[in-house]
Amino acid sequence: MTAAAPLPLSAAAPETPALPGHGHRVAIFVLLLACEFFYGWAWNTVDVLRPFIRQSLGLSLIQAGSAYSAQGAGALVGAVIIGQLADRFGRRKMLTMLVIGFGAMLLMGTVVGSYLQLLAQRFLLGLFAGASFPVSVGIYINLFDPAQRGRLAGMMNACFSFSIVALGLAMGAVAPADWKLLLWFGGIPALVLGCVAYGMIPAGSLVDIAAKPAKRLPVAELFEPAVRRQTLMLATMTGLNFFGYAAFSGWLTTYLTGERHLSPAVAGELLAWQFAGNIAGGFFWGWAADRFGRRFNALGFLIASAAIIAYLTVPSHLPLLRGLGLIYGAALCSSVIWGAWMAELYPPHLQSTAASIFNWGRIISFFAPIITAAIAQRASMMAAMSLAAVSFTLAAIIWRQQRETLKPDHAAQQ
Repeated sequence: MTAAAPLPLSAAAPETPALPGHGHRVAIFVLLLACEFFYGWAWNTVDVLRPFIRQSLGLSLIQAGSAYSAQGAGALVGAVIIGQLADRFGRRKMLTMLVIGFGAMLLMGTVVGSYLQLLAQRFLLGLFAGASFPVSVGIYINLFDPAQRGRLAGMMNACFSFSIVALGLAMGAVAPADWKLLLWFGGIPALVLGCVAYGMIPAGSLVDIAAKPAKRLPVAELFEPAVRRQTLMLATMTGLNFFGYAAFSGWLTTYLTGERHLSPAVAGELLAWQFAGNIAGGFFWGWAADRFGRRFNALGFLIASAAIIAYLTVPSHLPLLRGLGLIYGAALCSSVIWGAWMAELYPPHLQSTAASIFNWGRIISFFAPIITAAIAQRASMMAAMSLAAVSFTLAAIIWRQQRETLKPDHAAQQ
């Protein structure tokens, strides 16, 4: 990993924040990787633990699915509000607040005793967790050279995906009655990491706040005439991505245990294969985005769409399902570059706000679990989950129509 040259400090440019030293920047990035792991753990409990949550509270399919919608709604609010606050007042404070926040809300899940409490707990968890992506992007894209952003994103993605692998394996290892232990395993470390973040990230440095911080409501600048259409198209693209993910991955454990009659342990193992592919694919697509451009990765969504159709139609032959899950997971994470790419599409003082567009798409996906659950009840789970392939294909088309930000000289260096 080659470090970017530190910005010069001089009396002529006192307003320019400094970059911490190379070793310090590496330590900050390692901290972000750890935060990403526990963010992934907290976020995905709504899907991976859905069968246990549903059984413990006596929920219907639609009620169980609406927990994801509540979490997504919180994530949208958190990404928009906290992303802007990070660009105005510093990412150090916001990262500390949100990591402690989602850790505490995950622990609150251990005392949830009703459907309404579940919705409230998931909304608040999403509020903090949803801001993790834009705030982290605003930090790591300023740590090293722009030509390395795809690979940095690949490492962040690997930690997120590894958390799901670990969660899936842990789900199969614990007794059904002890599933709440998995909430403790994710919540306590997050509380500790939030405190570490506050002490490790230098206040006023370039990784904390831009040289010229936003002076007004940053999100308003994303809707200025010159970039309004771009902003709306990006939000639609991310919405299709979230809808597709909720339609397929969100119901995967329920589909495998309910429709294919596999055990929770086998379902957890198949889920682990899917996200193992995501880990490996993240490194490839991160490299590809640095080598061939940010738009090249739209190809991954088309591959993922084909893998979804195959997964839903092949027989329950475990080696085949493992292979298709591996391909789907590897292809889906082609979007690993989105955070850095969206930040590159707008001025530097809008980096976290621009990266928050990733979560705006949740407006479209709010009702994905409810819609797919209704289709599953009236038609079949297979029909509902097949909508994911349509969503990812449409997202790929929009992706290819957007502006490329990787400079040719940077790509030539890879």
